[in-house]
Amino acid sequence: MFIEDDINMESAWVQTAIGAIKIITMVYDIITMPIYLAIQRPWKRRQLARRVKAKIIQQDSSSITYRTVDTPGEMHVKMLQNNIDTLERMFNFVTKVHTTKRCIGTRQILGEEDEMQPNGRMFKKFRMGEYKWRNFIETEHAAACFGRGLRELGQQPKQNIVIFAETRAEWMIAAHGCFKQNMPVVTIYATLGDDGVAHGINETEVTTVITSHELLPKFKTVLSVTPNVKKIIFMEDQLHPTDTTGFKEGVEIIPFSKVIETGNKSTIPGSPPTAEDTAIIMYTSGSTGTPKGVLLSHANCIGTMKNFCDIFKIYPDDVLIGFLPLAHVFELLAESVCLLTGVPIGYSTPLTLIDSSSKVMKGCKGDASVLRPTCMTSVPLILDRISKGINDKVNAETPMKKAFFKFAYSYKSKWTARGFQTPLMDKILFKKIAKLLGGRIRSVLSGGAPLAPDTHEQIKLCLCVDVIQGYGLTETTAGAAVMDKWDMEYSRVGAPSSSNDIRLINWEEGNYRVTNKPYPQGEIVVGGTTVSKGYYKLPGKTQEDFFEEDGQRWFRTGDVGEIHPDGALKIIDRKKDLVKLQAGEYVSLGKVESELKTCPVVENICVYGDSTKQFVVALVVPNPKHLEEIAERLEIRGVEFDDLCSNKKVEKAVLQDMAEHGRKCTYDSKLHRTEIPAAIHLCKDIWTPDMGLVTAAFKLKRKDIQERYQAEINKMYAS
Repeated sequence: MFIEDDINMESAWVQTAIGAIKIITMVYDIITMPIYLAIQRPWKRRQLARRVKAKIIQQDSSSITYRTVDTPGEMHVKMLQNNIDTLERMFNFVTKVHTTKRCIGTRQILGEEDEMQPNGRMFKKFRMGEYKWRNFIETEHAAACFGRGLRELGQQPKQNIVIFAETRAEWMIAAHGCFKQNMPVVTIYATLGDDGVAHGINETEVTTVITSHELLPKFKTVLSVTPNVKKIIFMEDQLHPTDTTGFKEGVEIIPFSKVIETGNKSTIPGSPPTAEDTAIIMYTSGSTGTPKGVLLSHANCIGTMKNFCDIFKIYPDDVLIGFLPLAHVFELLAESVCLLTGVPIGYSTPLTLIDSSSKVMKGCKGDASVLRPTCMTSVPLILDRISKGINDKVNAETPMKKAFFKFAYSYKSKWTARGFQTPLMDKILFKKIAKLLGGRIRSVLSGGAPLAPDTHEQIKLCLCVDVIQGYGLTETTAGAAVMDKWDMEYSRVGAPSSSNDIRLINWEEGNYRVTNKPYPQGEIVVGGTTVSKGYYKLPGKTQEDFFEEDGQRWFRTGDVGEIHPDGALKIIDRKKDLVKLQAGEYVSLGKVESELKTCPVVENICVYGDSTKQFVVALVVPNPKHLEEIAERLEIRGVEFDDLCSNKKVEKAVLQDMAEHGRKCTYDSKLHRTEIPAAIHLCKDIWTPDMGLVTAAFKLKRKDIQERYQAEINKMYAS
């Protein structure tokens, strides 16, 4: 009884305190409103948000096509004036412009030591130093030497070569060395399993593979099924010597530095590519089957770089932190734009990114704190985790601090929607959260998958950054649409980019038509200079997905979108993700997953719909910490994770939390009754690329998940 009274008193005190703060801020707002109006001019921001960004250039009853109304930017024009139509010409040009400016940087690892964890276990952690930089001249020289070194080793122009390595400075040096000699770079995700690696190597018939110290041991087994490979070049580790013994006989294992050294002495000239030559054969992540090699020409890459340059304003002190896979077209082109515009790139890894990352020794700072970047690229998976991390930290605070955060967040959200900035609230609270990523981040570019509106808003408000969402595919060289920085909505991906047109075509089966009201809807088809030549050695699939019209190449994306009156595109569905239930309702599995992934207890989720049933079900990988909290709420204690997953009471509580979360989602993303899973199964295993249930880019492999969990799916429907 006394405890309950204490709780009520504490709650009343918190409510009184927050009420007082609300009164103070209201008085402050009234007094300062004229100053804010004069300085910030919010009506201008609202005008920029509402401006028309694209116009209709073709329309009939089955299709509608849009094109940007914006003119090419300064760098776009400069590229045209200087005839920069290949990545090789681009790097030569920027080296002359930026010469001794910082180009690419690597964090020094000074040592590796054992560190005792709170649970008594020992983990190896890095003792880390500062960033060590190469300037543009040094980077270009290293790339030229590497390219000549490859030629000395027997690699020829137009002969494919694989890069299978984590994101690092040497990856970019190797790629540009290959471009200088017109060698198509085959990119393979570093997280891909042995079968996927072997498939990419064998299909492209490469004889030389570039890899890293960490991934080299994988080839002790992969070489047995890749008979063409004769040379493996490995990027060295900062601390440990590389063991080059035990590999298949007849295969040369060569250090990266040795190739540069050989090239430095070589007199072999460069072999410049043409715009239509293949720059990259980029393998898709394989979410719907075997990964496909997408042929990307130099012209495709330059087209996307022009797109990005037209959207982003570059400042003299800009720095990018690079940690996403360079084997993904989105990261490769974003970093290429940084090279083009003279923005230094400091490389990082998810294990060393922030102060609390798993490999950062106590007392050392994470890469972001040392580098203090202004820009970063991300994918929704990472932003969802940052968002959940913020929520977890807030929920662990005292009732007063939690209530103040809730008030501050609501306050900033309200004024931001009206076109204002909130400098005082930022200084009091949000700038402290922004220090997580070094304190200088001003822009985050998100791509690779749809970003949940709730996550989008929270990252924008809490980290005090512009979150710019882009839309594109490997087949369109990541180019298609990019959100305008002034856009105040959180669920759109922007207007067509400067090198692309976007068309919607009727998809009758899903009832998506260009004549729909209030907005035209349909399957998204992307046209323009960024559209790929097709799939490597797959002429049938190329003919099915690509087509030419009036001299322009087009790609059928399989995504479904709608275009708003200002010309901005919103992704609303995916053809392969749409399920029609027994009663006739359509459910977009991807949309449901995107929303429920933001639920704290959900680490990963795959929603399944059977067209002969009236509801959907879900396979859920739970977050261990939040699952324990739910168990504690149910007074279930001292039970292992696997047993919690099997507990029917826990399962029911998780389902209730998910249903409540789905109904509370903001904006137009709120889930309808038929979209909320009626039953769930808690999966004990974390889904990784090695298991074959997610791709290297962590996209769901629905067919494989269904096959693995078919018995559990049947039980959910039977219940």
